[in-house]
Amino acid sequence: MKVLLVGSGGREHAIAWKLAQSPRISKLFCAPGNAGTAETAQNIPIPAEDIHSLLDFAKKEKIDFTIIGPEAPLVLGVVDLFTQNGLRIFGPTKAAAQLEGSKIFMKQMLVKASVPTAQYHTFTALAPALAHLDTAQFPLVVKADGLAAGKGVLVTADKKEAADFISASMSQKMFGESGEKIIIEQFLDGEEASYIVASDGQRFVPLASAQDHKRAFDGDNGPNTGGMGAYSPAPVVTPELEQKIKETIITPLIDTMRREGAEFRGFLYAGIMVVKGEPLVLEFNARLGDPETQPLLFRYQGDLLDLLEASAAGDVSKIKLEWKNDVAVCIVIASGGYPGEFKKGFPIEGLGSCSGNSFVFHAGTKLDGGRVVTAGGRVLGVTASAPTIKEATKLAYECAAKIKFTGMAYRKDIAHRAISRSSKPA
Repeated sequence: MKVLLVGSGGREHAIAWKLAQSPRISKLFCAPGNAGTAETAQNIPIPAEDIHSLLDFAKKEKIDFTIIGPEAPLVLGVVDLFTQNGLRIFGPTKAAAQLEGSKIFMKQMLVKASVPTAQYHTFTALAPALAHLDTAQFPLVVKADGLAAGKGVLVTADKKEAADFISASMSQKMFGESGEKIIIEQFLDGEEASYIVASDGQRFVPLASAQDHKRAFDGDNGPNTGGMGAYSPAPVVTPELEQKIKETIITPLIDTMRREGAEFRGFLYAGIMVVKGEPLVLEFNARLGDPETQPLLFRYQGDLLDLLEASAAGDVSKIKLEWKNDVAVCIVIASGGYPGEFKKGFPIEGLGSCSGNSFVFHAGTKLDGGRVVTAGGRVLGVTASAPTIKEATKLAYECAAKIKFTGMAYRKDIAHRAISRSSKPA
């Protein structure tokens, strides 16, 4: 069958890499793709947000199944558009994708579903938002309502920093329309985890647990990013905690979405903060996390296409997921300056030097006259697996050290929580 994968990041390269292993796929296209997806798929120069051109391409090529990787086309309604034209597609509808497209909508759904989350206040005007800081308890979290590529969140204990961020968001339009409304919420002090399920609108199949690192610098310092590394499984998600997440978060949320006329089919990503053993929701995403996808799919055993088709068809009841026992770790190599301003177009060396239980997934890359050059903030996701978290992390860093480009930067402490946990005596 012919399959179209939409997106161009590390998540999409990992999905393309896994889909290429399916014996049922005769031709795989990726729009727009990157230098990595070009190795296993035919890249098509259509931006992910150009949903009408994607539809035209799918019709022309007689695509049997389309898979949406990133959030932007989902929020724009690509699933609705394809479905209305009789084409099979994986991902949530525009109404359901509001879980990620609007943090205010997401919080409203959590309240309706009685899902535990941080206390919050919503603001649609600058003056009341700034006035709230006079009585707010610090540290706190400020979030732009809409999509901001993982950068529309500020965690701060400083009133002036909070005020500057709010002004930049609401008045100076730093995030465009996404920042015209904001949420100011309680800071939750705990350990984060990523819990992702594939939902068919009524039931769900849980993926393995994972944990990512949002802050740019070692020690979980610096600005928030789209993710600087991840690993799976996440030891913080014990069997007892996972059961709580299923019962108090995932099930009531999916049931509430269906009752609200926004049935959720696709990958539902719950960003969880574990506080004193209890899970609270930080955010919901309407797709796989990046970079969590890389270690997750590195461990996944089976045909990914089976899972995606079952979700889109509305029946995941017969899907049984199997995972390798090994631990997988992904280290994101970024452009110097990310998540702020950075330069592009630097040639990348050493891409072919990793093998065996390590693999380099491309994110912000492109082909330039036969060379692979940098083309984004997060450039590569070096992923490795081994029997233990220490071994997997060591292997990933050994691979990362072989790669070179001007200004490259990456955290040196990925998986530090899991390593610390594994070092403690039982």
